[in-house]
Amino acid sequence: MPFIPTTLQEMKQRRWDELDVIFISGDAYIDHPSFGVPLLARWLEAHGFRIGIISQPDWRSKESFMALGRPRLFFGISAGAMDSMVAHYTPARKLRHDDAYTPGNRHGARPNRATIIYTSRLKEAYRDVPVVIGGIEASLRRFAHYDYWEDKVRRSLLLDAKADLLVYGMAERALLEVAQRIRSGERMADIRDVRGTCFSLSTQERLEGERIELPSLDQVVTDKSKFAEAFRLSSQEQNPECARIVIQPHGSRLMVCMPPAMPLTEAELDRVYALPFEKAPHPGYKDTIPAWEQIKASITSHRGCFGGCAFCAIAMHQGTTIQSRSEASVIAEIDALAAKPWFRGSVSDVGGPTANMYGLSCGNPASRKLCRRASCLFPQICKNLSTGDKRAVGLLRKVRARKGVRNVAVSSGVRYDLMERQPAYFTDLVGHHVSGLLKIAPEHLAEHVTALMHKPGRKTFEEFFKRFREESARLGKRQSIVPYLISGHPGCTLGDMLDLALVLRKLGLKVEQVQDFTPTPGTLSTCMFYTGMDPDSGKALHVAKSDREKGLQKALLLWHLPDERRRCLEGLRELGREELANVLIPEGAATGAAAGREQRGDRHPQRKKPQGSGQHKRCR
Repeated sequence: MPFIPTTLQEMKQRRWDELDVIFISGDAYIDHPSFGVPLLARWLEAHGFRIGIISQPDWRSKESFMALGRPRLFFGISAGAMDSMVAHYTPARKLRHDDAYTPGNRHGARPNRATIIYTSRLKEAYRDVPVVIGGIEASLRRFAHYDYWEDKVRRSLLLDAKADLLVYGMAERALLEVAQRIRSGERMADIRDVRGTCFSLSTQERLEGERIELPSLDQVVTDKSKFAEAFRLSSQEQNPECARIVIQPHGSRLMVCMPPAMPLTEAELDRVYALPFEKAPHPGYKDTIPAWEQIKASITSHRGCFGGCAFCAIAMHQGTTIQSRSEASVIAEIDALAAKPWFRGSVSDVGGPTANMYGLSCGNPASRKLCRRASCLFPQICKNLSTGDKRAVGLLRKVRARKGVRNVAVSSGVRYDLMERQPAYFTDLVGHHVSGLLKIAPEHLAEHVTALMHKPGRKTFEEFFKRFREESARLGKRQSIVPYLISGHPGCTLGDMLDLALVLRKLGLKVEQVQDFTPTPGTLSTCMFYTGMDPDSGKALHVAKSDREKGLQKALLLWHLPDERRRCLEGLRELGREELANVLIPEGAATGAAAGREQRGDRHPQRKKPQGSGQHKRCR
């Protein structure tokens, strides 16, 4: 199947004079189901719509947005697979110099706040054509939200961008219904009942349906307790089976968020992944696209996550219901992958947001219809959750038995607290699917910090770590765990990071990548960061906000790296624990010679960070 048209010449090759829907994307066009705009473009195409894509247009003028002419129905905008501010800036608010979703890894192919800028240019070019915004940037910013980069509360992105409609979540159902209804003659302004969409009304207009009202924009801007209340109330409306309409006053307007779209069935998800993707970047690109190189040999087996981690955006975007593909669908994609001329027999991943959630679901449909839990795993595993590993094990065994497949890795993260109930999956994972390093994410090991993160604590991690080592030894495999950790999370002090460092030292673990907490829009952790409180309990929290404190927290976990030793020692002095220097830091590291090397800037080689699933693969 040809690529979706990106130029007038490609439209003419299909004998099209006009398009129904034109997508604007902040990412390069890679015709692969791991990327949201191409997936939705193929989805609408399969339902009889004429679709075009304009990728990474020059936002400095309207001309680039007019390259495919005026669409008959509407424009669809996505900032890309990541929030544009997250893509552009480090946790220290410093400008990044690369972009994995751009040919040549070049920075600067999209603007800051891409959804707003793209909408503005389209309204300048075609004022009368409706604009629908979506993607992860829109999903996470659909309510009034805290923006870390401006350090203030911003209004809903729908109103900031002045778009006609916001589609949140994975969007297949919502976007298709909107497109079909406009094609049948309805006006965009009259579409007010589609699940998975947000729109605005004047405060004088009527709205039908059960609803809940959040504190207003004015209230959440001036009162942090109201911000916390708004977050708590909105986060309770994530279950599509019992969610209500959520409204939030914004001055003279109401931002209206309809309940989430219902999850796709297995058959529907199979149809999505059976669409005729080229599984390659558009041939017009000459340079390598790093995001494509990372995922081209990987397979997405499911979407959604019920883990409910406080810092994670997946539930706000993909939902908490696990939507799994059939074995036949996954195997068909594996066979197609094996037929690619560049494939060398290694599948880099079979997974999703959490690999060992494939095939899992609530075992009590009646309870599910009423459930408002943010997590099925925290504070303990829900008694209604079906945790069996039969489907996941069966899938992995069939995948690694396919012709042309030599090895299969599971590079997506796993929930090790779930794996206590999945003995067969654990055995197969350790025996066949770890490429030397297993990525898991304890994030921290101090009990009060992991509780705020909605993660399992130290005991569960240590039990899994021991079990992994013993099983690897039994199999005669040299395998290690790579723990992903977060520094500077709300509620975490410098002393907590020292305690974590000492535990890692005791376990013989050295980490070389520590994620400095980034307050991304729409998450519980970001609410804690901004308000300084736990929105559920109202309890005040310590929040590390200065660059100095955040740097010291991170340095304590990187005690074994020469470049971090000076700050590590500074952190120990601040805590009054200098006596731990000889315990934590290798002998001689704090001597004058070592300090001299640091001052001269001598760098020691570091192990390359293992590639994970990445936001681009799992969220859109």
